[in-house]
Amino acid sequence: MRTLSSSLLAAQQQGTVVPYIKIKAVNKTAGVNRYDWSRLYDGSEDDYFHGLTISGDGSLIKVRITLPGDYNKLYRQRIISSGTGSDYSQWTYTGQYGAIVTAAASLGAEVSIFWIKSNREIRRIKSTDYGANWGSPELIDYSPSTAIYGLAAAYKPNGDLAIFFADQSVLYVKKCLSGTWQTKVAWDKTTGDLSGAGCVYGSDWNLMITGKDTAGNYKLWSLVYGDGRDVSIGTWSALKELASAPAGGNFEYKQPFLNKTDVYRCFFVEKYTGSEAYSRPFHTYTVPGTSFLDGLWREPAPFNLSSEYGLAMAHDSNYGWLANPDGVWRTSLNFQDLEVTEDVIGVRQELDKATGNLTVELRNDDGRYASPGQGTLEALDKGCQLEFSPGYITASGAEYSEGQSYCLESFEHTSAGGKASVLLRARDGWGALSDWRARYQFRWNKTTDEASVKDIISAVLARAGLKLEIKSQSALITAFYPDFTVNPDDDGKSMIQKLLQFVPDEIFIEGNQACLVNPQADDNAVYSYGLEHVITGGRYRQGAMKINRVQVEGLDTGGAMILAERFNWGEAERFHDRLQHIVDRNLNTVAEAQQRGDAYLREAEIEAESGAIIIPVNCGQQMYDVIAVTDTRAGLDAVDKRVLGITLVYQPARGEYFQRLELGGV
Repeated sequence: MRTLSSSLLAAQQQGTVVPYIKIKAVNKTAGVNRYDWSRLYDGSEDDYFHGLTISGDGSLIKVRITLPGDYNKLYRQRIISSGTGSDYSQWTYTGQYGAIVTAAASLGAEVSIFWIKSNREIRRIKSTDYGANWGSPELIDYSPSTAIYGLAAAYKPNGDLAIFFADQSVLYVKKCLSGTWQTKVAWDKTTGDLSGAGCVYGSDWNLMITGKDTAGNYKLWSLVYGDGRDVSIGTWSALKELASAPAGGNFEYKQPFLNKTDVYRCFFVEKYTGSEAYSRPFHTYTVPGTSFLDGLWREPAPFNLSSEYGLAMAHDSNYGWLANPDGVWRTSLNFQDLEVTEDVIGVRQELDKATGNLTVELRNDDGRYASPGQGTLEALDKGCQLEFSPGYITASGAEYSEGQSYCLESFEHTSAGGKASVLLRARDGWGALSDWRARYQFRWNKTTDEASVKDIISAVLARAGLKLEIKSQSALITAFYPDFTVNPDDDGKSMIQKLLQFVPDEIFIEGNQACLVNPQADDNAVYSYGLEHVITGGRYRQGAMKINRVQVEGLDTGGAMILAERFNWGEAERFHDRLQHIVDRNLNTVAEAQQRGDAYLREAEIEAESGAIIIPVNCGQQMYDVIAVTDTRAGLDAVDKRVLGITLVYQPARGEYFQRLELGGV
């Protein structure tokens, strides 16, 4: 149950109290600011290697290399007070040519442009006045070869600097500490040839890498080079896969760029060489509340542009910027919101084990909501986040419980009998999971134990933009490593439900989090109904378990069959044999088979009891809470029940503000 203030707890237990519901529309998606990119420049420069950074005075610093036919010349550009009226067509030739790749980085007044030449020289020019004036090129090292397809640079807040470059199948780092360049260091990974690198500093050196694995499969990975925060100084983390395409296929990934605003954001190129070939930037971001090291990213989405060399991203305090040689895009970093609380004339919230819906009705008698998504209603648009907070007017004023949010799927205008309103229909994260489809095959634990059930659930949730939050968990969910496959076009909701069949745990979604709970028969009640908090209606059913015997079959490590049986003997004696037979080759021990059988019986036990109570709204009620129910006419005296569904209704014109709680056994 969500924590409520003492005054709000007291208010919801009173016989007569004034309801309060807060509804706000926010320009976010799954808790992440939704960027609306506007193109400010559409030039004619050739698409080739490039970079972007923003200096401390807000100047936009771009760098690009011309095509080999123009001798791979290096150009730079500085735009002061960038905006819609700026001239992005003027470039300054640096006098350098034969450049293979380039990168730019800045910290305060210092700006650095790096490039690697066709003679293997690694060079830099530096400005100490925000890019207004530049020093002479300096030679800082040599690359082992000229097969360089990725170069990235980033400053640390103390002024230290690092560059990363991909030379064939080896990623190198070269750091400048206290103004002195250190010897370059190779990573400790084994891959095929690499095709790109992007970097941003965030307590460690955080990187995105594109290339091939040793089998020739194309990959996009995240990687951390340690600086003592999440990874030890000078140590490389494991590569974590974000995208994959098979060797010999028509897809590959290249040219990643990385930036951090509210979350880490990555742009990279997906190149398709089959029928109707394309090279298109895709973008993705880390799930809120997770670290870069976790490697949990939303499913990448395409950006409306054709480009083989991608989009570099940078930001200042007000705007995010994208650029390639012939384009500049801008978006505001400040999210828009719109509170509609005063216009709410009806709400219906419906939650169960695998769905969550919210319908909000707003008054529109004067046409105030005639044009959602426009003008002052810009934040109220399809795809925005609706934040729902139920509450009451208390002695302290309007109080409510925050934390629930939904994605607005549609708005529907109604007009009849001299009345007009608009209906907002929204879904929670279960809808996002239903919408997500696997683009390619994922497989875990084929040959080694790499990911537990909990790890796989986290990975699938992340693709829909959801973080796994632990309320309670079983030992099994972190100890069981199934050989699990997600096939192309499998949806996220089905995969989560399939994974939950392996364990006794359950998930409910609240806000942008999927909350994991492990229902236990001895869980204590978190709230009571029937005394201080009245029950206005109730129904209580004691039923038979759908199964009372589970027979579980697996294979031990030697290939011999194992068999375990679990029983609810009381039910079996009443109703004869109700058998569930399970075959799972992932089960390698008798103990694992027994745990699976116990999980199935536990679920059947909870579902054998059912019923519902109708109550004045409890603003903090959550799914799977255990509650104590007192209803003397039904023979219930503080009997524990588990909440398996919640429906909230708010109809002020009819004086209705209540919840219906669907109940099961503990």
